[in-house]
Amino acid sequence: MLHASFKRTLQGMMGLVILSLAIFSFRPAGVDKFEVYLNDKLLLKEYAIKDISLKSLQLEKAKPSDQLVIYYTHCRGKGAGTGRTISVKNAKGQVLKEWKFADSSGGKTAMTIAVKELQQLEKNNDGSNLTMYYASSELPGGQLLAAL
Repeated sequence: MLHASFKRTLQGMMGLVILSLAIFSFRPAGVDKFEVYLNDKLLLKEYAIKDISLKSLQLEKAKPSDQLVIYYTHCRGKGAGTGRTISVKNAKGQVLKEWKFADSSGGKTAMTIAVKELQQLEKNNDGSNLTMYYASSELPGGQLLAAL
């Protein structure tokens, strides 16, 4: 009898552990996610909750031939957005440069920007705080991604 009771308790505990792992292994429901890579190296991964921690992309050591690759996934399984843009703004909020990207097809959601273009913007706006934003038809107000 003791053996049967212990077995049920152990099964219940294992079920609770499995349920907990299942719940916490997924990203927060209803939250956008973005990742920024320098070529194949992950630089930044964030869930776009109200206040993201503004991180700076250090591109000083990057080669002009390198590529910055951005993936943005909208909440609730909507995937990549439509009418996607990435823009760089100065401290006054003025758009200095904007890149437009085709709607994703066949799972291709990467938005690629040449590092040399970003380095040129930094050089031309020395001393100004530059920030990078994502916007789409699904997110017309935009989302701050990172500082340059």
